[in-house]
Order: sequence, then structure tokens, then C-alpha cells
Amino acid sequence: MKFEPSLQSATLIKRYKRFLADITFEDGSERTIHCANTGAMTGCADSGNRVWFSTSDNPKRKYPNSWELSETKAGHRICINTARANQLAVEGIEQGVIRELQGYNQLRTEVKYGSENSRIDILLEDQTRSTCYVEVKSVTLLDQQHNGQGYFPDAVTTRGQKHLRELTEMVKNGSRSILLFIVLHSGIEKVSPAHHIDANYSQLLKIATEQGVEILCYKAKISESGIELVKAVDFSYRS
Repeated sequence: MKFEPSLQSATLIKRYKRFLADITFEDGSERTIHCANTGAMTGCADSGNRVWFSTSDNPKRKYPNSWELSETKAGHRICINTARANQLAVEGIEQGVIRELQGYNQLRTEVKYGSENSRIDILLEDQTRSTCYVEVKSVTLLDQQHNGQGYFPDAVTTRGQKHLRELTEMVKNGSRSILLFIVLHSGIEKVSPAHHIDANYSQLLKIATEQGVEILCYKAKISESGIELVKAVDFSYRS
């Protein structure tokens, strides 16, 4: 994924009202940009971080700039735009990076499914094998006390809990279900469920895997010119 046009950079003043952030430039001018992330963004939105933002040519947008990347004081690069995780997942499948999801002849996105009125991020289909449901999650929460340890979610997620129930139901119906974690933080090398943040999600995830839901974790390489999936990383449960 290449950023076209190129991203611009500034310094973060603050994030607020979930969807907004104020930034400042070297000349002292300030601007409000859109933040496409509904999570807590713990460790990703500290005042003084360097940020990169994209610009939309849509004249109807109130805030034409969108926050894409952060660089922490420790030097970690983070993609905070959660929509990028889905785009990277599609690219990773189409380009053969995600080896476990090869061999399907049709890929669709945002397809309605399940008994709880959900939309699956990616639906993979092939006449010779079971339909595959892929739910994509962005991982940006780094545990500062444990080297390379990342967690999901970074806030209580009833929506994420619903997705786990839906994926489990698809397995029971004879389909294949995948929970795909896309790591968008350069400091994260392994992923675990954040039991200390959302115990219900962690418990549902364990039940889901016991019922046959598969977990995949892939990490992205992040720069101001673009983002690409580069490798699989480990998933494990932690107490």
C-alpha cells in the first residue's frame, strides 16, 4: 500500500472527541484533522508525537486531512487508521503474503452474514472448498513492561465480542472462520488477548478457538511512503 499523494507531517497537540486531533506545524500554525480510530489508542496518541496525515480531495469533507501514522518518543512507528488493516489484509491475500488464505478464487468484502446482523470483513469462496470468513482486527497496544508484547483489544469491545460469536457460529455451520490480527505497531512482535482490559472478549476468544476458529497474526512494515505486510508473528494466551 502506497500513500498517494504523499503524507504530510506535523506534531500532535492532542486527540479529542474520539474522531478529532489537533496538530501543529513548524511555523506554529495549527490544524484539526480527522482520526479514523474509535479505540483508546493507548500509547499511540501522546502529545508531542510526530504524526503523518493524508489529504482527501472530497470537497464535502469538513476535515479533509486524516491522521495515518504516529511516531512515539521511543521511535516506534504506528498506523492508527484502522481502515488500513482491512486494506492490508486484502493485499496480503491477493499478493500471497498470507499463506494460510491462498487457493480461493473469489474474494469479497463487507458481506452481510450471521444471526446478529454483522458484516464480514473478507469472504473467501471456492467451489472446491468451504467458504472462509475472515474478521480483521488492528493491533496497536504495546505492553511497555514486556518486550514486544502486543494486546487486543485496547478497550472493551462489545462489537468484537459479537464478531467472535458470529465466527463461531459459521464454524458450526461447516464453514472456515479466521480471526486475522494485523499488527500496525513496529514494536509489537507477538499478540495476546487483553484479558486485563476486556475479560469477556478474552474468554469468548478462547471458546471460539476451541470450537475451531483459527487465529492468524501478520505484522506490517510502516513508513511514511507506504505500508506492507511482511511476516507472521506469534499468538499466545497470557494470564
